[in-house]
Amino acid sequence: MTAAAVGVSHASVRRLIAPLALAQFICSFAGSNMNVMINDMSKDLDTTVQGIQVSITLFLLTMAALMIPAGKLTDKIGRKRCFTLGLIVYGIGAIISALSPGLWALILGNSILEGIGTALLIPPVYILTTLYLPDIATRAWAFGIISALGGIGAAAGPLIGGLITSAISWRAAFLFQALIIVIILLLSRRLTDPVPADPDRPFDVVGAVLSALGLFVLVLGILAADTSVPLMIALVLAGIVILAGFFWWVRSRERAGKEVLLSTALFKNRVSNIALITQNLQWVLLMGTSFTVSAYLQVVRGHNAIETGVIFTAATVGLLLTSLVAGRLAKRFSQRGLILTGFVLCIPGVVLLIWLVAVSTTEWSFVPGLFLIGAGLGLMLTPSVNVVQSAFPEKAQGEISGLSRSVSNLGSTLGTAIAGTILVANIDAGGAAYGTAMAVLAILGVGGLIAALFLPEDRHRRATA
Repeated sequence: MTAAAVGVSHASVRRLIAPLALAQFICSFAGSNMNVMINDMSKDLDTTVQGIQVSITLFLLTMAALMIPAGKLTDKIGRKRCFTLGLIVYGIGAIISALSPGLWALILGNSILEGIGTALLIPPVYILTTLYLPDIATRAWAFGIISALGGIGAAAGPLIGGLITSAISWRAAFLFQALIIVIILLLSRRLTDPVPADPDRPFDVVGAVLSALGLFVLVLGILAADTSVPLMIALVLAGIVILAGFFWWVRSRERAGKEVLLSTALFKNRVSNIALITQNLQWVLLMGTSFTVSAYLQVVRGHNAIETGVIFTAATVGLLLTSLVAGRLAKRFSQRGLILTGFVLCIPGVVLLIWLVAVSTTEWSFVPGLFLIGAGLGLMLTPSVNVVQSAFPEKAQGEISGLSRSVSNLGSTLGTAIAGTILVANIDAGGAAYGTAMAVLAILGVGGLIAALFLPEDRHRRATA
């Protein structure tokens, strides 16, 4: 059965989107809600702020490292089966995290199992949406809903996590995740796979190991910056060498006519490459800001989980406001224009978070900057995904979905690892460490703005208008 033959009604579209969008929401929520539990978790688990940062970063890194292999695996075992398996693994991880007696159990449940579950279930979210909705306008609307819920999950994670932690316990936040997983499983019972699985399709195991190992070693190198600079350099260089080996392996298999984990042809599309860069840096800004501001508020200024979450409401409101009008704006403005505007809002937002926080001790000093960052992200999360997914035909959706999600989650990982390491390594310096971490994020945001300038003006505007 082809996608065009599915014949999905408006009611069916809503039923399809509900579990998929909710899945993207809870996975994004999981990436940010722990940021407001830093003090509570570190005391309860007898660990340090750095220990919680490592757990958060490893969760994001596991997602990023396994997203490409998982995207490829969907063709072999089926998109619906991969989605369901991911939900089950994620749910088990959430329960283990809720019952954690120490940091090791939290890393097992949250960083590893929830990370693996997310990597398995997210590629099918975008692949199923693409296969079910061959109409570009409807697909763009669906991507908008899913991406918006992902952004809202990440932005609202601190508030929801803060409320649950303050009212009950940080452990209840993981039980909340498990409950949402059960709801998604119930909502997805009627989902079917539009394209049959191909169990005989070869799977590049060596490529999967090399790509995952390379990303792991690279990010671990960044995390080692506050422990040993020589170790950091060694790990970063080792990660680069392993990733170079991965691409050499892929090219050699392609020349031999064998199945590869990730086709190098995906990187020959200039528009998609640029959109992937903007997509990566959007999540660098979102997750880097979320961790840095949350850690600063709790560790340096002494705020509790709910107070930190309430302050982050500004980002959630900004993201919601622009997400609600993003669909209408897409009909009037190009994808490039929306992405550029998003960065133009985010960069001053980061600057305000540095300047106002430096000159004021009131919590309100965080609000303008967080609002601008949320508003900017709400504008550009969907256009970036749209540009990437729409740049490839149906047969490449498994690969490009895995690559796209991996790039986004790598952005989340790098944001938390880079900004978080700068802050945690010099936490005693307080405001100075915070300012340095945020300044690095501002520079990366400028990089995203420059990349967006190279996107074409109206190609995707015509496609989604």
